Amino acid sequence: MGDPGAVDADVPGAVGRVLDHVLADRVARARVADALFAEELAGRVVRFTRAGGKRSRSRLLWWTLRACGGAGEAPVAAALRIGAALELLQTCALVHDDVMDGSEVRRGRPALHADLRARFAGSAPAERVARFAEAVGVLAGDLALAWSDDLVAETPLAPPTASVVRRLWSDMRTEMVAGQYLDLRGQITGSHAPSRALRTACLKSGRYSVERPLALGAALAGADDATMRALGSAGRRLGVAFQLRDDLDDVFAAPRWTGKPCGGDIREGKRTCLVALAGHRAEAAGDRRALAVLRRSLGDTGLTEAGLDRVREVLERTGARASVEERIGRLVAQGLRHLDGALPENEAGARLRRLLASAADGAAAGAGRPRPGPGGAVPGSPVSLGARETGR
Repeated sequence: MGDPGAVDADVPGAVGRVLDHVLADRVARARVADALFAEELAGRVVRFTRAGGKRSRSRLLWWTLRACGGAGEAPVAAALRIGAALELLQTCALVHDDVMDGSEVRRGRPALHADLRARFAGSAPAERVARFAEAVGVLAGDLALAWSDDLVAETPLAPPTASVVRRLWSDMRTEMVAGQYLDLRGQITGSHAPSRALRTACLKSGRYSVERPLALGAALAGADDATMRALGSAGRRLGVAFQLRDDLDDVFAAPRWTGKPCGGDIREGKRTCLVALAGHRAEAAGDRRALAVLRRSLGDTGLTEAGLDRVREVLERTGARASVEERIGRLVAQGLRHLDGALPENEAGARLRRLLASAADGAAAGAGRPRPGPGGAVPGSPVSLGARETGR
């Protein structure tokens, strides 16, 4: 665990090995509490976490640590443990998000609560089973959050570093909840304010997906205040670009690219920046037909592929899609400029820049993604770092 060169060669693998050790210990302790609980709930949290995506947050943390000169045994071990904690936090975020949104699929497989519902089908009336599955989904997310907090709290850190890391961790958890609240509130109020949607995008995913992992890696490396500020500015912009790309992917990218059915945000009634901008422009132009399509489609859980095509047409005709693509490009360019001069010109810094550009998946990359064809038929494409893995 203490050899940074070995970790450089396979960051997801190194984080995965730490996760395996931590999760085995947590399940053993859960089994002491109750064997059924350990098998049916703790075991599901373990399987969900182990089947995670590209470990993007822990990779960002690691390469920031390395770019800032972190190489000793203690910071390396701490980075892997906190990287593993980020993966558990991601489990919490995704499981809770699927329950709140009623999403049936995650990473190309049944969502955790959907799997539970199928497991207990017939045990009671369908409505009670569904309510049980959702409630257990909440508990599963809570358990993942508790385990992630435990992992951070149990990581040995020097006093100055410990104070910074634990403050960052605390702020990140609060920001995640704030972002999710704003997301849910937007669905209820039907607000088309682009500025509010952008704020939601920043808090809902941008900070915990990009900005905070960068800050955690820099803190573990003992970076100075100027470097921390530069990384914060870069991460804030690239994190918003990350979420905006996620919003575009939900409507325009192929389901096999994203790991989820196309149009989930539309069917759930989410007021993403993309949708808010389309609504705002339609109102300004007096485009009643576009407004009617959005009003009729947002929150329609039974929206057909033809209906989704009508939404896509509005998003393109109002210029919302092009505007969001342009904003992503600007944010990526601005974010990468903030890194210039802040980090030494070494291989780790170059790796971090490439990873950040990939995470935000700039406008040119997005334009080349496969998009749904008639009836939702699409060409396959592997899920990448920038694909719909954020969940929040």
